[in-house]
Amino acid sequence: MTNPRLEQFYPCCADMEARARRRMPRFAHDYLVGGLGREDCVRRNVAELRDVLLLPRYLTDAARPDLRATLFGQAFDAPFGAAPLGLAGLLWPGCELPIAAAAREHNVLHVLSTFSNRALEAVRPVCGDVGWFQLYPPSDPDMEQDLVARAWRAGYRTLVVTVDIPVAARRERDIRNGLSIPLSFGLATLLQVAARPRWAMRLARHGIPDFENLSPYYPAGGSVRRAAEFVARVMQGHLTPQRIRAIRAAWPGQLVIKGVLDPDEALAYVALGADALVISNHGGRQLDAAPSAVSVLPEMRRRLGREAVLLADGGVRSGLDIARLIALGADYVLVGRPFVIAAAALGDAGPGHLVQLLKAELGVTLAQLGCSSVAELPRCIRSPGRS
Repeated sequence: MTNPRLEQFYPCCADMEARARRRMPRFAHDYLVGGLGREDCVRRNVAELRDVLLLPRYLTDAARPDLRATLFGQAFDAPFGAAPLGLAGLLWPGCELPIAAAAREHNVLHVLSTFSNRALEAVRPVCGDVGWFQLYPPSDPDMEQDLVARAWRAGYRTLVVTVDIPVAARRERDIRNGLSIPLSFGLATLLQVAARPRWAMRLARHGIPDFENLSPYYPAGGSVRRAAEFVARVMQGHLTPQRIRAIRAAWPGQLVIKGVLDPDEALAYVALGADALVISNHGGRQLDAAPSAVSVLPEMRRRLGREAVLLADGGVRSGLDIARLIALGADYVLVGRPFVIAAAALGDAGPGHLVQLLKAELGVTLAQLGCSSVAELPRCIRSPGRS
C-alpha cells in the first residue's frame, strides 16, 4: 500500500534525487550519477529518451490498463525491474537486500550484479523467483565455471552475461575524489563522511563493503589491496565467441547477453545461443561516444523480429520513460540508478516507494495514450522525423 507521506513529499524520482544528494558523501554520489569523459553519454541517454514522442488516442476504453509483462513464461506485475548495479552497498550501505525485497514484494524483476556487496547466496532467498544473476565473466576459467555453478545452486535460473567491460573505465569524478576499491579513508574522504552522518551510521552498522561474490577467490593470506588488485586483473578482457559458447554450454537455464548496441552483433549472440539481449550502453559509464538504447532499439527490433526478447536500460527516471522504451521495441525495462537513489533518500522504504510510483506513472501514461496493455505501446510511437 502506498505511504501517503512519501507520496506527498516524494511523488517523483527527481524529488528523491535531491534528498539523496544531501545524504550521500560526494564520492558515493559522484560514482552513482557520473559517467566518464565529458559525460555526454549519460546526458544523451536522458535527453534522447525525453525526445521520444507518443501519440495519444482517446476513442477507446483503456481506463484500467494492464501493466503485466512476461519473460520466459514468468509473469511480472510490471514491465520494469531493478538493473544490476555494482558497489550498491558502498553507495548506500545495506541497500541491496531492501532493493531485492521490494522487487519480490511487488513482483518485478531483480538482477544482482557480480560486483554486489552481498553474496548471491544471501540475496537469492530475499528476492525469490524474481531474481536473475548478472555475470562479469572472469578471465580465469575455473573461477568462471565456479561462479556459474554457484548461481545455479543458489536457485537463479537466468544468467545475464555483461559483455561491455573489456577494460576498466577511467572515470574522472572518481579519480578526483580519490575513490578507490578497497575504500580508503583519507582526510578528504573522512570529511565527506563526517558531513553525512546517516550514511556513516549505516556504514558502521553494515561494515566496510566487500565483493562477497568474489571474496572466495581472493589470494590466500593476501591483503585487502592485493585482493582488489586480483579482482581488477581477472575481471577484464573481451568475450570471444568461444567463451560465449562455453558459458552457454555450462548454464542450464536462460542466457541473456547485456551490453549490446550493434544489430549485427546482436544476431551473432542469438546464433551463439542467447535467449534474450539487453540493449544498453552501461548507463553511459564505459564509452562516452556510445549510442543510446533509444537510438538503436527500433533497428534492433526490425532486424531481430517480434519473437526476439529484448530488454533495455539507460536514462530511465519515470514511468513515462519506461513506456517510451517499450514503444521503441523493448519487452522489458531495467532501472538502475533510481533504486539506489530511492534507498539513499528514504532508507529501506525507498525501493518499494520507487516501484509504486513508477507503476502509477506508467498506468497513467497508458491510460492517457489509450492503451489497455503495455503490448499496445509500439503503435503510439511518434519520434521526431517519423510521420
